[in-house]
Amino acid sequence: MKTLKNHTLIYDNECPMCNIYSKGFIKSGMLDESGREAFTELTFRNKTLIDFNRAKNEIALVDHKENKVIYGLDSLLLIIGNSFPLLEKTARIKPLYWFFKKLYSFVSYNRKQIIPSAKDYINAEQSCTPDFNVKYRIAYMSFVVIFSAYIVSVFATKLGLNLSQNFLREFTVCLGQITWQAIFLKSYLQDKTWDYLGNMMTVSLIGTLLLIPLLFTNFSAVFNIIYFGAVVFIMFLEHLRRCKILKLNLIPTVSWLIYRVLVLMVLTYLYV
Repeated sequence: MKTLKNHTLIYDNECPMCNIYSKGFIKSGMLDESGREAFTELTFRNKTLIDFNRAKNEIALVDHKENKVIYGLDSLLLIIGNSFPLLEKTARIKPLYWFFKKLYSFVSYNRKQIIPSAKDYINAEQSCTPDFNVKYRIAYMSFVVIFSAYIVSVFATKLGLNLSQNFLREFTVCLGQITWQAIFLKSYLQDKTWDYLGNMMTVSLIGTLLLIPLLFTNFSAVFNIIYFGAVVFIMFLEHLRRCKILKLNLIPTVSWLIYRVLVLMVLTYLYV
């Protein structure tokens, strides 16, 4: 790999994804050993160069030779393009660049809901927490609803409960969960509503991903029901963990469980 020298990547050290790929740049030799710096441990020199607020939303790459800073997708393309020029040129083709820039923002603005960190809520001003962007939050939640509805509708046919593949049914259930929690917890969640809903959708995404392996197997309906119960239990524990990080008590989890039980009762009445 060709090392990009005299550059420092300012990464979010409370974000596991950011930590992994920035360390990958060091390990692969794309950046030198001192080529990254934690956002919460900025040196005075780098702190005076970067736009502190922008760096929370778009990862900053400091060019020490030119004394300038590159942000977001452009910073990643510069690092990658230094070793793979053709890859960078391809990614900079207008339609592809537009897509990758949107994808970058989609992940960046939702990264604390995808993988939350308790430290972000202890010292919010100094932490690398991105600004709230309603467009990308709704886009993330919509993605999870559509993806989960499709996977669960396929998995439902393996439970032996006379459930046919019905995307609209599962889409309504997923959307109903968001509506239920938003309405019944509005006064309790207050300014944490969007953070909670984003985390709740990640819990749904985790459960959905755990169901995918069984779509390609031929286990018995009994096994699939037991497995599904185990997945729901994992989701329950993850929901509890995330509520603790958000400094919320048991109320959201109890409400989440009540909705799940009501849906199960309705489906049992209609299809069994």
